[in-house]
Amino acid sequence: MRVGANCPAIKERINMPNNVVVLGTQWGDEGKGKIADLLTTTADIVVRSQGGNNAGHTLVVGDKKVVVRLVPSGILHSSSLCLIGSGVVVSPEALFGEIEELKASGITDAEQRIKLSAASSLLLPVHVAIDKASELKRGKNAIGTTGRGIGPCYEDKIARRGLRIGDLYDMEIFKEKLANLLDYRNFALKNYFGAEEVSFDSIMDGIMKVRDRILAMVADVSAILADARASGKKVLFEGAQGTFLDIDYGTYPFVTSSNTVAGGCCTGSGAGPRHIDYVLGICKAYTTRVGGGPFPTELDNQIGEDIRARGFEFGAVTGRPRRVGWYDAVAMRRAVDINSLSGLALMKIDVLDGMEELCICTKYKLSDGTLSDLPPLAAYEYAKVTPVYETMPGWSESTVGVTKFEELPENAKKYIRRLEELAGVPVAIISTGPEREQTIMLIDPMA
Repeated sequence: MRVGANCPAIKERINMPNNVVVLGTQWGDEGKGKIADLLTTTADIVVRSQGGNNAGHTLVVGDKKVVVRLVPSGILHSSSLCLIGSGVVVSPEALFGEIEELKASGITDAEQRIKLSAASSLLLPVHVAIDKASELKRGKNAIGTTGRGIGPCYEDKIARRGLRIGDLYDMEIFKEKLANLLDYRNFALKNYFGAEEVSFDSIMDGIMKVRDRILAMVADVSAILADARASGKKVLFEGAQGTFLDIDYGTYPFVTSSNTVAGGCCTGSGAGPRHIDYVLGICKAYTTRVGGGPFPTELDNQIGEDIRARGFEFGAVTGRPRRVGWYDAVAMRRAVDINSLSGLALMKIDVLDGMEELCICTKYKLSDGTLSDLPPLAAYEYAKVTPVYETMPGWSESTVGVTKFEELPENAKKYIRRLEELAGVPVAIISTGPEREQTIMLIDPMA
């Protein structure tokens, strides 16, 4: 019998505020790992819904520093269940390598607390080979990928020739699909890229070593999330990369291969969009970007070098130096709109300590001379914009470790309030250092 929407149990389930999305609002590397780790102290479940092992979140707890890539940040908390949804591309080699790293850090139950969707795509060595060969072929026009095979794996998924975690249940079908995939990919490696082919036997050997372990982790992720909402459990959806690396809304083609915006958390996990209660956008007090593509506020000068050094702006996965620029309020307006942000977490305010003057990009001057409050969607137009700045005085006092907003330097408070005003959403969290305790919590999204 169908239950009506007026049923008290249904009303309670619909209105229960317990699902929070945490995502990046810039070009990735905003500091999502710290905020996700902070919020997972009260989360029952933490979910990854897109990306792969190209997403590195650095977590610092006391004297322990852990970099997670595929594994959700909730793994540091023994009470959290960690889910990897259907929108994630899973490299078995990377996953179990990371689990071993976690074991070495004292987290011995990681494998038991991670559950995989059977619909997640398998990322195989042939994808890595294609990724690296493709970047070499592009030469000076290289996108700047991590070389971990993420894009080619998503490409095979969309072309419906990829393999999924669930294919491991029937190895005869798996072998047939793998053979067909390698026929296609090896032809390209040999005849187009002039690269070495990847052997069927080498992939099968690797898969058979971990097949049983993978299948032991498989679960119905969307059903777990539905049950969690019905029972009042708190769920944190942990985004990877950032808004302007989104395959649809980013600076295409200099983007990642998945949907990094809030909607991607729904499609990549199986959670319905009406079940998302709060969307927290993570941004730095300045801006960074890794790899090629437009970056209007980039500081290719000593100021940029100084911010990079103080903020230790190097990739958690690749170690590559990040490009550094002033805060971009124009891009943020777009991020607020397409993610329906509820609030912001402002990271690394302490990196700006000691700067005499700060700049904020409030408009773009387009190639035709007109001013715009929103960024263009075409990358070639984005590359032509000129940032229009307003300036604000900096502060000489230290903000490191401050835990109360009223204790911040006056100019730091004014800077934060101006960023809040330009974004049109409240600043909920302010980070004043890398450790969990070095945080100002103005609004707790999980409360």
